Amino acid sequence: MDSDAGSPDVEQLRRIVDEQNGVIAVLREQVDWLKKQLFGAGKSEKLDSAQLRLRLDDLERQLEAVEKQSIAYERRAPKAGKHETPAERFKDLPVEETVVIEPPEVQAEPEAFEKIAEEETLEVDIHPPKLFKRRLVRPRYRRKLDRSQPPVVAPAPRRVIDGSYASAGLLAWIVLSKYVQHQPLYRQEKASSMWGAPLSRKTMTDWVEAVAEWLKPIYNYMRTDLLAGPYIQADETPVRYCDSDHKKGKTEQGWLWAISRPGGDVVFDWRLSRRHGELTSLLDGYTGLLQSDAYGAYEDYASGNKDVIALGCMAHVRRKFYDALASNKREATLVLRLMARLYEREATYREENLVPDERKRRRQRENEITLTRLQKVISLASRKALPKSALGKACAYAISQWPQLVAFQKHGIAEIDNNLMENAIRPSALGKKNFLFIGHPEAGQRSAIIYSIVVSCQRHNIEPFQYLRNILSRLPNMTNQHDISALSPAKWSPIATQA
Repeated sequence: MDSDAGSPDVEQLRRIVDEQNGVIAVLREQVDWLKKQLFGAGKSEKLDSAQLRLRLDDLERQLEAVEKQSIAYERRAPKAGKHETPAERFKDLPVEETVVIEPPEVQAEPEAFEKIAEEETLEVDIHPPKLFKRRLVRPRYRRKLDRSQPPVVAPAPRRVIDGSYASAGLLAWIVLSKYVQHQPLYRQEKASSMWGAPLSRKTMTDWVEAVAEWLKPIYNYMRTDLLAGPYIQADETPVRYCDSDHKKGKTEQGWLWAISRPGGDVVFDWRLSRRHGELTSLLDGYTGLLQSDAYGAYEDYASGNKDVIALGCMAHVRRKFYDALASNKREATLVLRLMARLYEREATYREENLVPDERKRRRQRENEITLTRLQKVISLASRKALPKSALGKACAYAISQWPQLVAFQKHGIAEIDNNLMENAIRPSALGKKNFLFIGHPEAGQRSAIIYSIVVSCQRHNIEPFQYLRNILSRLPNMTNQHDISALSPAKWSPIATQA
């Protein structure tokens, strides 16, 4: 993802590296094409081989020079900063053990020495995952003076899974190992013996399903709350799934759609396709600002709903012009410099904590000239660029999206791009690389619910294990469902409960 928070030196280094990588890629592509023409089965007899060889030799020399330049480039040393000592880094860790190490001389003659001071060093250790049992004792009583009365005993505490031995803490650990640490259940099954006792994958699968079912009311509230607001960012990511009922051994492509707003919870929704109608049912009557990339489903939804205003993503445009640096350095650099001014101002607005109305006024006062120049530069570049070149594609994308790209100027609550949403879906992208595919279509929505919870926790700087263990202890004993809103990550505060 693009970031504008880095230092100027880091940004400059990134641009240099991106530019060199782009040049190398173009030169390699040209070298491969010439080699195919000279030596490949499909070579053209109309091309002069001597000219091709000369051109190939020239390109290979250029490629070698650029690669040497890239390898020889020395990275600037980072600015010296304050060195963090171990005592500072681990200051919040509890001390569980103190070991006193006496000198051998004192051990031999303790009466000959007196203590005058002590020196202390730090050692950080770890408790590996370890299963343990908790005994829940419920004494039975009977009345002394009236033994005809039935005995009394406290009711057993309700759990997420009635009759199961799994505590809220164990359930939270299994779920988060899968969806935060990206450990598939079959790997957890193999590791469980090292925790103290084996756990079967089938049992853990049932646990994940039960947890998702209990979290569904919170998930539904989060979605309703987002749709009731005035601003939504949206994106989607593909995930493979296996439908064992129809095509054994083969996977199909499903989609995790996601919606959020800056500072709010994140809600994922599982769909078997990317059809435009899926978005319509996901948003289901939403009105307000809708920010996304240029995928047609979002544009269609906005154009079909007069109360929806489409906002574009400047980061998508910026990436396309980065891709064009190698072949059209002058034009692409000019566009990127103008965009950098916009992002520098956005960073300033965030640092100053501007309210939406003030951010809108500042944008309209400070950005108008920059945006006018940017539009003019892109328009001129598009006339010179080949339509299928990287620059031509970047210009065409920007021109087609221009009204949506500049719409953020009119709305102080809106961001300049959709990067917050893209960052939110990154955990799901990492997860699917590890577990490769979702085991069944029905399991997709369970993943969507759990991802919604854990990603929202991460956005609000809540430790997911602490949250989930707390929530899974409280939900089975709640009698008033109106309290569900207080359990959403955006509004949650911990209460002391038994795990």
